[in-house]
Amino acid sequence: MGRDNHAGAQKVLIVDDSATNRQMLGDLLQADYAVLLAKSGEEGLQIAQAHQPDVILLDVMMPGVDGYEVLRRLKEDARTSSLCVVFITGQNSPEQEERGLNEGASDYVTKPFHLTVVKARVALHMQVVRQRRMLENLANIDGLTELPNRRQFDAVFAAEWARSSRTGRPLSVAIVDVDFFKRYNDHYGHAAGDHALQLVAKSLRKRIQRPADLVARYGGEEFVVVMPDTPLEGAMEVAERLRIGIEGLGIPHKRSSAAICITVSIGVATTGPEAVTSG
Repeated sequence: MGRDNHAGAQKVLIVDDSATNRQMLGDLLQADYAVLLAKSGEEGLQIAQAHQPDVILLDVMMPGVDGYEVLRRLKEDARTSSLCVVFITGQNSPEQEERGLNEGASDYVTKPFHLTVVKARVALHMQVVRQRRMLENLANIDGLTELPNRRQFDAVFAAEWARSSRTGRPLSVAIVDVDFFKRYNDHYGHAAGDHALQLVAKSLRKRIQRPADLVARYGGEEFVVVMPDTPLEGAMEVAERLRIGIEGLGIPHKRSSAAICITVSIGVATTGPEAVTSG
């Protein structure tokens, strides 16, 4: 599936049913990037979802699931919708190029390959991806807790809600509220309150284990967890794990009416026939 590469490198996924093309492109790019290889559209989708490559070189004409279908599925999945896709094709027609660009491809590379051009275009798209992510990080990260902020939660939740509505798969959301936090601030001071929120955020982040799940700061002393493909029972188990983890921090809270340390209340909601449940 992949090549041995230096740790921390940007990742490029090559999806092509031709072993010759995979070998050629892999050899060309492996010195600069972590190279992932897929010999079919289905395998490419699985690798893209699991590894989140920075750039995907995607063959248009493949047996079974072709490049257009792969692109469509990538764009419909919140986990892969923003990935950069460069089509590779032997049919250099304006109509085909227009179709690919309209459906979300970032660029085209034509066969036979001009290797210096391929390398230059991949480098250009890698630079764009790096710059975009830097800007996204600045805009979407909460400055105090370093968790995703409300803006990022809104975007992820909207995408996951649409996916759940389309597929019928369950979507669970948990709201985490620090108990009697105003009393904590009034008694210990806002600097201590900020530090307590940082510790709570660290505990939440540590216990969210699936890459598809998102924990974000919702505002003030409230946090939110988005859990795609998670039924109510599973979401309640996660919520209990989060609650126990925060209570286990043992942060003293003399003004709490719930316990002698900081605790949280968590409400869980799930799409589908299950009822809304609070804990």
